[in-house]
Amino acid sequence: MHIAAVAKAFPPHYYTQDQLLGALRALWAGAHHNPERLERLHRNVLVGGRHLALALDDYPQLTTWGAANDAWLRVAQEVGGAALAAALDGAGVKRDGIGLLISTTVTGVATPSLDARLINRLGLGRHTRRLPLFGLGCAAGAAGLARAADYVRAYPEQAAVLLSVELCSLTLQRQDLSIANLIASGLFGDGAAAAVVVGEGHPRAGDGPRIVDARSIFYPDTEEVMGWKVSERGLAVVLSADVPRMVRLHLRRDVDALLADHGLRRADVASWVCHPGGPKVLEAMEESLELPAGALDLTWRSLREVGNLSSTSVLLVLEETLARHRPPPGSWGMLLAMGPGFCSELVLLKW
Repeated sequence: MHIAAVAKAFPPHYYTQDQLLGALRALWAGAHHNPERLERLHRNVLVGGRHLALALDDYPQLTTWGAANDAWLRVAQEVGGAALAAALDGAGVKRDGIGLLISTTVTGVATPSLDARLINRLGLGRHTRRLPLFGLGCAAGAAGLARAADYVRAYPEQAAVLLSVELCSLTLQRQDLSIANLIASGLFGDGAAAAVVVGEGHPRAGDGPRIVDARSIFYPDTEEVMGWKVSERGLAVVLSADVPRMVRLHLRRDVDALLADHGLRRADVASWVCHPGGPKVLEAMEESLELPAGALDLTWRSLREVGNLSSTSVLLVLEETLARHRPPPGSWGMLLAMGPGFCSELVLLKW
């Protein structure tokens, strides 16, 4: 199973962290009595700027969850369609040549789902199998690649496509002054990415890194570490300070176990494609995996340039790796993300 192409797309609205901080100060001026804390939290996430689904002036009109979700569906089709079309073009796969279309998001809901809307919008094949995913959050980029690989293992002459669209700005809770929401308001951004995975019998097999193996690991009784609290106001972030601790407790053991099954050690891995959860999470990854200096440079850069895009982010790092930092042929790679559950998703690559 090979990753034949990855492509990304962003809404046109990009703002620096200073611009966004100014808008949030104005929003919470009458309610937040410690503006220095808001600024400190925004500085600490080390994000330089982010794409937003809408222009800043449009957000005050989103007074209900329904209005925010309507905006999500409109923009998700635009950026999701752009990413999907670009990935298919990059892989040389025709629009009626998709065996399975997996769509994942955790920032909006729709029935018919986003993948169905894009079949109409892009003129995809009528017999395309669809698999919409919701609830995996930051882990879904890695998990979706693994599920795409499962599919083309069963149907080796076909192509499966993973589409991730996350418009985190549309979930902002204006009434929530919790630390978790203040951090989220400075950390998460908007965008989309798509990856094309082909089986060994597909004409494009061999053009990209091979998915050798994948593993899902669930950590019992950790549901409150990360996720959403759903109410009539929408999706309120649950973001525990335990996330870096989860990394330190579990990640090295689980990565080592997957590598050992292939006679490998961490020192054999030439490239690490990791989800940019935030500075403390990345520091915990570097420490627990004992990574060499610079191993996560692309992940840190993605965090600085566009923020954390939930499931989309690990695909952005993968796209950059493929486009400009491709490892030597035959070398090993590890793609990984952690997310609600709490859980890890690991994908072993060979370049």
